[in-house]
Amino acid sequence: MASNDSDVARPVIGLPTYVERTVFGTWDTVSAVLPHNYVAMVERAGGIPVLLPPAGTARPELVARLDGLVLTGGADVDPARYGAPPQQTPGYTRADRDDSEFELFRLARAAELPVLAVCRGLQLVNVALGGTLIQHLPDRVGHEDHSGGPGSFTVTTVVTTPGSRVAAIAGPRVRAHCHHHQAIDRLAPDLIATAHAADGTIEAAETDTGPFLVGVQWHPEANAADDRLIRAMVAAAAARREERVP
Repeated sequence: MASNDSDVARPVIGLPTYVERTVFGTWDTVSAVLPHNYVAMVERAGGIPVLLPPAGTARPELVARLDGLVLTGGADVDPARYGAPPQQTPGYTRADRDDSEFELFRLARAAELPVLAVCRGLQLVNVALGGTLIQHLPDRVGHEDHSGGPGSFTVTTVVTTPGSRVAAIAGPRVRAHCHHHQAIDRLAPDLIATAHAADGTIEAAETDTGPFLVGVQWHPEANAADDRLIRAMVAAAAARREERVP
């Protein structure tokens, strides 16, 4: 099928997936999956979503086919990645995702791809750049307001930092859909904390130089009424694509 000019101009956005046991139709099997809200979010913003299973270490040939990257939510980052022993707390890790996505992020930054990092994605970015994580946030803040119930989000008011990229995109306050029991502890040297919850939890971080890199601890894909973050990232990816395509 021939593609039209608008299809050619749309940026290709990578979305890492999970490997989990799933049940659908008559099947109960291990699958590479991702909540469809991520796909719908990228489509609404004008991007072409491409699902990326954790198939070993990410390779440059893959990143060369992408115009932007959304680092999706999911399992905890292995504490060994930031030199900490695991605590006996809720949560789980996925070594296959860590192996794939740490290298995927490194290659994306080297290729100057715009990156939007969501929940686990922000935590991964912070660790990849030299930061650490709070392994169980309720132990630090004394409540579970960030985690919501099983399979649900809680809405938290987040205050952004004036003059930051996330504030320019999302405004001074965000009604953030949250579901996380971990958060940034020591912020990576290359990152700036640009949004906080009332209890002081870092809810967004970004760089002030280089290509688009914004990480949010909340889930923008959970709120179809507010696509400002993904639209900003897709716009940056489209601009990069135009620069590269003759």
